Amino acid sequence: MRQARRGLLPDPVEAAVRCERAGADRIVCHLREDRRHIQDRDVARLRQRLARPLNLEMSIAPDIVRAALRVRPHQVTLVPERRQELTTEGGLDVARLASRLAPLVRRFHEQGVKVSLFVDPVVSQLKASVAVGARIVELHTGGYANARTAGRRARELVSLRRAAKQARRLGLAVAAGHGLDYHNVGAVAAIPEIEELNIGFSIIARAVFVGIEQAVREMKALTRRRS
Repeated sequence: MRQARRGLLPDPVEAAVRCERAGADRIVCHLREDRRHIQDRDVARLRQRLARPLNLEMSIAPDIVRAALRVRPHQVTLVPERRQELTTEGGLDVARLASRLAPLVRRFHEQGVKVSLFVDPVVSQLKASVAVGARIVELHTGGYANARTAGRRARELVSLRRAAKQARRLGLAVAAGHGLDYHNVGAVAAIPEIEELNIGFSIIARAVFVGIEQAVREMKALTRRRS
């Protein structure tokens, strides 16, 4: 919203502080290569102001890596990135990028920064994540969230459940995110192995009508329910 007019408002740091106040467990932001969302200065300010952990979503582009190492967030989540996409589409192909990811994961760990890999709920990608040294994966929930039929949604949910169990067996901490909203989050929140949900757009969309603190409280209530 701020970047639409290239101004100062609304301030994402103020928004993050209000999310904390409403009960958000951590704050996630995505520093893109084209800087069309969050800016480098925002990330630095978030790191200074927040009481909760900061999770920086990022590509593995060298300038983004350098920016992340300067700020040293509590965690980075490595995601694929294409300039023309509206939002991240699909998981990181860890198996294909293993030779690049392994030293990068090690570098962040050496600086005390946790590393999560954003992956599709596929066993081969989970095993590759372990092989490159990651200790956390975030399961891509886009297939489930974007399913157009009840049957497809059910199949995608089964895939998520299986992947979460497999990830835990492999010793990985499990998060999930992408496309989750107030209508579909419950079934994913009920998966016992998933420790964290990363939700952005739907909360901001809801905040337009009820305010950001109320939007966060409503989402927190939904994620606490277990079916």
